[in-house]
Amino acid sequence: MPGGVVAEELVKRFGSLLALKGVDFVAPEGRVTGLLGPNGAGKTTAIRILTTLLQPDGGRATVAGYDVVTEPQLVRSVIGLTGQYAAVDEDLTGRENLVLVGRLGRMSKRASSERAATLLGVFSLSDAADRVLRTYSGGMRRRLDLAASLMFAPPVLFLDEPTTGLDPRSRLELWDVITELKHRGTTIVLTTQYLEEADRLADTISVIDTGRIIAEGTADELKTKVGGDVLDLTVADRADTALAARTLAQTFGLAERDLSVDLDLGTVLVPVTVGSAALVEAVRSLDAAGVHVGDFGVRRPSLDDVFLSLTGHIAEENRSESAAPRGRRPVMGG
Repeated sequence: MPGGVVAEELVKRFGSLLALKGVDFVAPEGRVTGLLGPNGAGKTTAIRILTTLLQPDGGRATVAGYDVVTEPQLVRSVIGLTGQYAAVDEDLTGRENLVLVGRLGRMSKRASSERAATLLGVFSLSDAADRVLRTYSGGMRRRLDLAASLMFAPPVLFLDEPTTGLDPRSRLELWDVITELKHRGTTIVLTTQYLEEADRLADTISVIDTGRIIAEGTADELKTKVGGDVLDLTVADRADTALAARTLAQTFGLAERDLSVDLDLGTVLVPVTVGSAALVEAVRSLDAAGVHVGDFGVRRPSLDDVFLSLTGHIAEENRSESAAPRGRRPVMGG
């Protein structure tokens, strides 16, 4: 895989903590590959090894055919990296930030200026090019940070949670940019805390948990692991959550362990195969048990359901920020 990324049995220890336990991972050339996992799963550790910021304690990895341990300079010459936080200088203008990156990369002053002007246009920042960064919004800073990682038009781009902290409009704009980069042939490795983001952008997804890859495939392939439709129920009184789960398990002939129950949120997810007919059965049984329903419906499995099926828990929210809207439960960086 000359232009892609390959990791073979990667191992990384931090003292007594074994962060990676033999990670096998492939990102095909010219595709967007999502690396997803709950908090502490090892995603960011893997990205830092693949971008030569960390040395693995075992295994092997190549980027565009170059070994990350024995050929780090060659790896760095073909990659771009956007980390979890915008690496920009607030005392410089947007244009000056990009030109500085170019000059540090030994581009000529003219080439740096021309490339900066091009990228400012691509990321809809031309009108703000000569404003200092202190006046930029969070979305503008993230777009500028991504532009900086593309000053050398790298064939391989690593995006470590690039939309974290962005408002919905800025997130959608950045999604469009990532899609365009893929169409231009860039190989992209994406970690994200938004499952919807991976569903939308990634051609293939590798799920990592506790330092191991536990599943791989397209979003649809992963969803088939869950089975048929999902009955998604929220009780009016969270105290009734356990009763609702027992009632629905009996109604559909399931073991309670087959249901996904969150006592704190008052939600119950039930795998069903009878589609909309499940709604009638659920209403009757819950009403007979005296359970008042706040909200429910039948839907296709989501990547949230895949996470729950594979890891035994839902995607974790970032407790230091506001909870994500339903349907965008975040998976925090590893």
